[in-house]
Amino acid sequence: MIQSTRPAQYGFAERWLPRLVLAPSFLLSLVFIYGFVAWNGYLSFTSSSLLPNYHWVGLHQYERLFANERWWVAVENLFKFGILFIGVSMLVGILLAILLDQKIRQEGALRTIYLYPMALSFIVTGTAWKWMLNPGLGLEKMMHDWGWTSFQFDWLVNPDMSIYTVVIAGIWQSSGFVMALFLAGLRGIDDSIIKAAQIDGATLPRIYWKIILPAMRPVFFSTLMILAHIAIKSFDLVVALTGGGPGFSSDLPATYMYAMAFTRGEMGLGSASAMMMLLTVSAVIVPYLYSELRRGR
Repeated sequence: MIQSTRPAQYGFAERWLPRLVLAPSFLLSLVFIYGFVAWNGYLSFTSSSLLPNYHWVGLHQYERLFANERWWVAVENLFKFGILFIGVSMLVGILLAILLDQKIRQEGALRTIYLYPMALSFIVTGTAWKWMLNPGLGLEKMMHDWGWTSFQFDWLVNPDMSIYTVVIAGIWQSSGFVMALFLAGLRGIDDSIIKAAQIDGATLPRIYWKIILPAMRPVFFSTLMILAHIAIKSFDLVVALTGGGPGFSSDLPATYMYAMAFTRGEMGLGSASAMMMLLTVSAVIVPYLYSELRRGR
């Protein structure tokens, strides 16, 4: 029997070439992502102001952070924004996906219309909604011009309601993306399961509630993680729509961090708030990744 032997250099290339190709991107990620995260963490324990310095102050910046009323307003707003943004986006996205799953006419056109907002940046979305909700330019003025002079919609300039304008704009932009994820999951369900349930006399709403939606649990969790990540790091939408105002009534942690670090020159305090954001993201994502790894084994 003749055995074919491969030159030794081929074995070396197969073993080391992928590592050599991946090494530059790995090193860049190590330095410019994880290295800067570590540096930011270090700055949060220093007295850095306008420029970084290395005077160690321990937990002083975190004590200042937790004693700052504006920070707690931002945290409260994050809970309001996160719960409403994630919940309503999921609900609207699921309903749109179920609608399109009925093989309706003009499905392609409707899918494009629903997905279009996701093609816009949050800056564009925030600017458009700012014009629309501005009492002197948008919806309220239009209603007054039509004769409905008692109509009032001043959420954009109302400190108690301004955060909800951010919620509305975020839902408008993200619902189509959620729809696309759930529609892909629905199209992956075996039609024979649905037909068997219909033969047994199950109604369509019951089929979705008892069979289809439970089978889409991975899609639910993936969508939840994506939306939670978007909510926690939301910055440009708030800047374009409300600027964090009136006052700081619509601040989120990301806008608070930017204001402290780059507007007021409190680099140490801004770094501390950034680390709290990192911990929040980790608290959401790490358990999900751990469960996915366990399921994969």
